[in-house]
Amino acid sequence: MPTTLTQLVDDVQLNLQGFVGRQDRATHLTAALNSSATSMTVSSTENIGKGLIEIDDELIWIDGYERATGIITASPYGRGYNSSDAAAHDQYAKVTIAPTFPRVSIKRAINDTINSVYPLVFATGSTTFDFVSARNTYELPSSTISVLGMRWESVGPTKEWLPVRRYTQDLTANTGAFTSGKSVTISDYITPGQTVNISYTKFPTELGSNTDTLETTAGLPASMRDVIIYGAAYRLVSFLDPGRLAAISPQADEIDAKRTYGFGTAVTRQLFSLYQQRLSEESLKQKQQYPVRVHYSR
Repeated sequence: MPTTLTQLVDDVQLNLQGFVGRQDRATHLTAALNSSATSMTVSSTENIGKGLIEIDDELIWIDGYERATGIITASPYGRGYNSSDAAAHDQYAKVTIAPTFPRVSIKRAINDTINSVYPLVFATGSTTFDFVSARNTYELPSSTISVLGMRWESVGPTKEWLPVRRYTQDLTANTGAFTSGKSVTISDYITPGQTVNISYTKFPTELGSNTDTLETTAGLPASMRDVIIYGAAYRLVSFLDPGRLAAISPQADEIDAKRTYGFGTAVTRQLFSLYQQRLSEESLKQKQQYPVRVHYSR
């Protein structure tokens, strides 16, 4: 089953909770909330104060609250705080108070990790075209980094795809002739009218929507799931020291006795080491799956 952005965020959040000596306080909306309202009603205001709350993926800055009525009020700049998107929220939506790791921050860390795995791990794409006898140069997609391989469909009922051995890729092609600025010139014999298939490498694509998937949208294999989780986790933990963070919880004295200052740095190193190890394993696996294919430029 494809891994969605929502699933990745949940997994990162769950893994990070094991390193932090506190649990985020939460309540829920008792009525639906539209994307522009600054007043909302929650089930309990017991733990709410002036400051940050999170509903779904939106961060909201709260200026006031009424204990008796359960009404909390956002500041004029409060909706869609810290570059999150102001959105409508359903009744009973979870309201997290002063989230340790906001979901919008986790999403950024996930996309930062996706962007960083290249060139050790790359995404792949493919394109097809019909070969024309009077033409030997064809446009490549703008996302192409390099051609992995090229094949053409043989004539007859065998359904065999024959490798193209002679081709030259041009990643700085004339944009007047090729809009993408990338082209490939074929020097092999191919029966006119037959379909040519080109496999190529490309940069992984960031995940934008919650339903975007690691496999289809980003173009990465499903086995990269834990790599992305480790990468996002070490990026987030590197800004915090759980030894200091625990001091805001009721169990501060007890936890401080067990976790020394600088514990966050040690956790970051541990997560980074796991990330690097798994990234290297995935890189080796991909090299075995897509071995370098010998071809002639002319």
